[in-house]
Amino acid sequence: MLLLEVISGERLPKPERGKMRVHKINNVNKALDFIASKGVKLVSIGAEEIVDGNAKMTLGMIWTIILRFAIQDISVEETSAKEGLLLWCQRKTAPYKNVNVQNFHISWKDGLAFNALIHRHRPELIEYDKLRKDDPVTNLNNAFEVAEKYLDIPKMLDAEDIVGTLRPDEKAIMTYVSCFYHAFSGAQKAETAANRICKVLAVNQENEHLMEDYEKLASDLLEWIKRTIPWLEDRDPQKTIQEMQQKLEDFRDYRRVHKPPKVQEKCQLEINFNTLQTKLRLSNRPAFMPSEGKMVSDINNGWQHLEQAEKGYEEWLLNEIRRLERLDHLAEKFRQKASIHESWTEGKEAMLRQKDYETATLSDIKALIRKHEAFESDLAAHQDRVEQIAAIAQELNELDYYDSPSVNARCQKICDQWDALGSLTHSRREALEKTEKQLETIDQLHLEYAKRAAPFNNWMESAMEDLQDMFIVHTIEEIEGLIAAHDQFKSTLPDADKEREAILGIQNEAQRIADYNNIKLSGNNPYTSVTPQIINSKWERVQQLVPKRDHALQDEQSKQQSNEHLRRQFASQANIVGPWIQTKMEEIGRISIEMNGTLEDQLNHLKQYEQSIVDYKPNIDLLEQQHQLIQEALIFDNKHTNYTMEHIRVGWEQLLTTIARTINEVENQILTRDAKGISQEQMQEFRASFNHFDKKRTGSMDTDDFRALLISTGYSLGDAEFNRIMSVVDPNNSGIVTFQAFIDFMSRETTDTDTADQVIASFKVLAGDKNYITAEELRRELPPDQAEYCIARMAPYQGPDAVSGALDYKSFSTALYGESDL
Repeated sequence: MLLLEVISGERLPKPERGKMRVHKINNVNKALDFIASKGVKLVSIGAEEIVDGNAKMTLGMIWTIILRFAIQDISVEETSAKEGLLLWCQRKTAPYKNVNVQNFHISWKDGLAFNALIHRHRPELIEYDKLRKDDPVTNLNNAFEVAEKYLDIPKMLDAEDIVGTLRPDEKAIMTYVSCFYHAFSGAQKAETAANRICKVLAVNQENEHLMEDYEKLASDLLEWIKRTIPWLEDRDPQKTIQEMQQKLEDFRDYRRVHKPPKVQEKCQLEINFNTLQTKLRLSNRPAFMPSEGKMVSDINNGWQHLEQAEKGYEEWLLNEIRRLERLDHLAEKFRQKASIHESWTEGKEAMLRQKDYETATLSDIKALIRKHEAFESDLAAHQDRVEQIAAIAQELNELDYYDSPSVNARCQKICDQWDALGSLTHSRREALEKTEKQLETIDQLHLEYAKRAAPFNNWMESAMEDLQDMFIVHTIEEIEGLIAAHDQFKSTLPDADKEREAILGIQNEAQRIADYNNIKLSGNNPYTSVTPQIINSKWERVQQLVPKRDHALQDEQSKQQSNEHLRRQFASQANIVGPWIQTKMEEIGRISIEMNGTLEDQLNHLKQYEQSIVDYKPNIDLLEQQHQLIQEALIFDNKHTNYTMEHIRVGWEQLLTTIARTINEVENQILTRDAKGISQEQMQEFRASFNHFDKKRTGSMDTDDFRALLISTGYSLGDAEFNRIMSVVDPNNSGIVTFQAFIDFMSRETTDTDTADQVIASFKVLAGDKNYITAEELRRELPPDQAEYCIARMAPYQGPDAVSGALDYKSFSTALYGESDL
C-alpha cells in the first residue's frame, strides 16, 4: 500500500495493524482494489497467494503495477504503453549507426541502444563514437553507470545477465527503458511543443499555397474563356466548303484538344476550393474569400456563357456546311455533266465535216450510213443532258453561286456547239445517200468474185500444206498409201486450172465496168482479201511443190523397203534363239528334279548342258549385231516376231544363272552326302519325297507343304517342334524351304554328328573327371594352336570347387554349338 501511494501520489485507505493472516489478506485486498480502480484487470491474482509468499503471483502483481503506473501513461503520436515506448526509442536512436531497435529484448543486448538514448539527450555524458559493438558488457556497464550517476536511474539490470542470455527478459528491459523516458520527459515535452508549432505552420502554409493556386488557376481559366467566346460567336460565312470544313475541324480540335484540359482545370478548381474550405474549417481558420470576379459562381457563369456560344457555333457550322454542300453538289453535278457532254462532242464536228465517202466502197458507204444513223440516235439521246446542264446553271444563278460567271460561259458554249452539230448532221446524211447508189452495181461483181475466190484459195492453201506436210511412216504399207493419195491429187490439177481462169475473168469484168464509168475503186475487193495476184502466186507454188513431193515419197519408199528387210532378218534369227533358250530352261529344270543315276551322273550331265549353252553364244552375238542395225535405222516394232532383244538377253542371263545354280546345288548335295555319310539310296529317297510335295516343280516349297513333307517322313509335329525346325531350315523367315535346306536338316537328323554334350564329355575326360580344366592340361592334351584357341575363349570357372587358373569348359562347349554366347 505504501508503494502504491508513492508511485500514484494518492492516499489509500488506512491499513489494518493486526498481525493475523486475515489482517494481511485485507491489506493486500485494499491494494488490489486500488489497482483495479485504475482500470487494471487482475487475472488469477488473489490476496491469499500474495500473503502466502507465492513468488510467481507476487512478481506478476509487481509487473502489473509497473506497467500501469510507469509505462501505460507513455504516449507518442497516438500510440501508448509498449508501442508508444518502442516508437519513442526508435525515433531517438534512428540517427545512430549499429542501432536498430525492433523489440525490448535482443535489440538491447550490445548496449549501444542504451548509450544512444543517453547521448541523444545528454551528449556530454557519453563518447558514443568510441563504443564498439563487439564489446557489449563494457557498453552496458557504461550506460548503467552514467544513468545511475547523472540521471538518478537505479541500476536495475546486470550486464553479464543480459549478454549471457539468449533472449533477455522483455519486462525488465521495458521497465528500465521507461525510466529513461520519464527522465527525459521534459525534453520530450519541448519536442512535442515544437512539433505542434511546426504542424500548425505547415497547415497554414499549405492553405496559403492552395489559395495562391486557386487564384492563378481561376485567372487563367477566366482569361481562356474570355478569349474563346468571341471566336465561338464569329458567324462570318466562307465561300467554299473547304474553308467551312477547316472551321469545323478547328472547332473539333477545340472540343478534342483545347477544351478537355480546361474542363479538367475547372473541375480541379472546384475540388481545390472545396478542399481548401474544408481544411480551413477543420483547422478553425476563417473561410477563404477569392478576389472579386474569381468566385466559383463567376467561373460557372463564364463557363455557361461559353457552352451557349459553343452550341450555337456548332449549329451554325453544320447548317452552313449543309448549304455549301448543296451548292457544291450542284456545281459538281454541272461540271460532271458538262465534262461528259464535252467529252462526247469532242471531234464530232470534224467527223461530220470529213468527206470519207468520196473514196469509199459500197460496203463502206453502207457502214457509214448505219454509223451515221447510230450517231443521230445518240445525238437525240444527248438532248436531255443539254437541257439538264442549262437547268442546273439556272439554279446556281438563282442560289447566288460564287462562281456563276464561269458556269454561265460554259453553258452558253455547250448550247452553241449543240446547234452546229445538228446542222452538220443533216448535210452529211444527204451526201452519204447519194454516193451509195453509184457503187451498188460494182459491188455485185465483187461479191460474185469473192464467193468463188475464197473456196479456190482455201483449196490451194490446203494443197500446199499437204504437199509440204512432214510424214512419218514405219511400214511399207503406209508409204504406199501416201503415194496412191498423191497420184489421185495430181489428177485433179487440170480442172483446178480452169476454175482459176474463170475467177480471174470476173475480176477483169468488174475493172472494165469501173473504167468505162470513170469510177475510182478504193482499195481491194471489200468481200475478200484474196487478190488475183495472190491466186496466181499460190497456183505457181502448187506447180513447184508437186514434183518435190514425188521425190520425197520415192526416197521414203526405198527406206521402208530396207527396214522391212532388217525386220525379217532379225525375226528369222530371234524365232530360233527364243524357243531354244526356253527349251533349255525346261530341260535343266527337269534334270534338277529327276533322279536319274547318281549325283555325280547328274553333275556330269549338267556340265555337258552348260558347255552346250556356252557353245551357243555366237548365235546371241549375231542377234545383237542385227539388233544394232535395227536401232540405227530407228525401227521400233517388228510384226514378224514376238521376241525383242531385251527378252532374249533376259532369257540368256536366266539360262546361264539357272545352269550355274543347279550345278552348285548338286555339288552341295554331294558335299552333304560325303560329310554326313548319306547313301545314294537315302539321297534318292529324300529327293523323291521332296519332289512329291514340290507341286509347282520350283525346287522349293512353302511352310504348309513342308509340314506335310515332314509328317510323311514320320515326324510327329507340334507347333513348338515345327517352329524349331523352321528356324533351322529357314533362318531368314522367308517362308520358303529349298531342297538344299531340307537335305541339310535331314542329314543332321539321320546321321551321327557331334553335339555339345559329347564335347563336354570329351573335355571332362581330359580334365580327369573335374568340372573345370586348366591351361596346362589343355596345352598337354591338344595341339598348340587349338589349345591356345580354347584358353583365349574359355571363361574362368566360378564353381565352389574352383582353383586358381580353372577354366569353364562347359559354357565354352555350349557356345561352340550356338547354345550361348562364345
